[in-house]
Amino acid sequence: MFYRPKADKLPKKRFNKWVLDNIADYSNRYEVYYGGGGSGKSYGAFQKIIFKCIKNKRRVLVIRKVGATMKDSVFLLCKSILSTIGIRYIENKTDLTITLDNGTVFLFKGMDDPEKIKSIADITDIVIEEATELTQDDFTQLDIRLRPSADIKYPQIFLMFNPVSKANWCFKHWFEKGTPARTKIIHSTYKDNKFLTDEYRQTLETLAETNPNYYKIYCLGEFATLDKLVFPIIHKKLLNEEEMSKLPIWVGMDFGYINDPSAITWGRYDKLNKTIYITGEYNRKGMTNDVIADVLVNLGLSKEIIIADSAEQKSIAEIKKAGINRIKPAVKGKDSVINGLDKMLRHKIVIDERCINTIEEFENYTWLKDKKSGEYINKPVDMFNHHIDSIRYGIQDIIKNKGNLSGKRL
Repeated sequence: MFYRPKADKLPKKRFNKWVLDNIADYSNRYEVYYGGGGSGKSYGAFQKIIFKCIKNKRRVLVIRKVGATMKDSVFLLCKSILSTIGIRYIENKTDLTITLDNGTVFLFKGMDDPEKIKSIADITDIVIEEATELTQDDFTQLDIRLRPSADIKYPQIFLMFNPVSKANWCFKHWFEKGTPARTKIIHSTYKDNKFLTDEYRQTLETLAETNPNYYKIYCLGEFATLDKLVFPIIHKKLLNEEEMSKLPIWVGMDFGYINDPSAITWGRYDKLNKTIYITGEYNRKGMTNDVIADVLVNLGLSKEIIIADSAEQKSIAEIKKAGINRIKPAVKGKDSVINGLDKMLRHKIVIDERCINTIEEFENYTWLKDKKSGEYINKPVDMFNHHIDSIRYGIQDIIKNKGNLSGKRL
């Protein structure tokens, strides 16, 4: 007999209403949870998944694009929910598995290691966190993998994501032609999350005035209408940096702290073939300068020339004092943003498919449109640009200027 949790018997103080309304419905193969930041969609989706597994033995595959991001994200989230509701579990931090007393197993894997995923048998459910990071082919592979034996009831795939642009596969697959068969779509925003503090709620609502486009995408969870992309063509593939070891390396850094992350991006430059390779990325909020220095050491970049945002001269000096001797400020001047973009646009850009944040930026970085004329102007929208800015800085010395985009529309 398949056990279904009864919503009226669960402690309402631990759930948002939209979670309780859906917690016992397993009638759809696909459940799509999307919405704005602070909506609690991942937490709520995992609450439902966990309650499905408490008395029904399941084998749940939890996926993100990059396996290395699991330990500090959904692995912690799952443990937190289990602890909150008092469910005993055994964790394996090496293999990243969580096992419940009834035999249910959660397996946390990255799509960047597809061979390991192919070897996992008897999957009953799949959870895809940050589904926009994956490709349509990634999803198709997972969908085919979910084929449990006939005695397993209600196999499901759960997908969670923040909307990005309408160019992303998630919009095209789940929304462009209407809701597909056997699919339930659940939209939530910060307004649906009763657990948010008033202070955080006010911070989000301030964005409605200061940055309405950002507010629509990241607070209201609306898909962005794609305007004219700054980089209409990029190439994504799995790169092997050892094969490019003879090409010169570049490293760039854009500073952030509370609201924006500090972004470090690096890669190689192929002058002969006019190609900029982006092979690695790192970003995190709240990093002090000594932490940034440690990160650069751990990434193996401390001996390289690192070109950082010159607006943060004090930070550059402190990082240098911490032993990163080859860090230096970017050269800025009139039209430096446009000139830096021009450098990039004159080259083929190849991004390692594991650089998910950088890819997201390139696929959403657009030119600004004049409100009165409706024409695009020679200025990019100040969004989706932390890694792109760091790339502009990083390639300054290695690629010399040849003209600029001033007054020119590509």
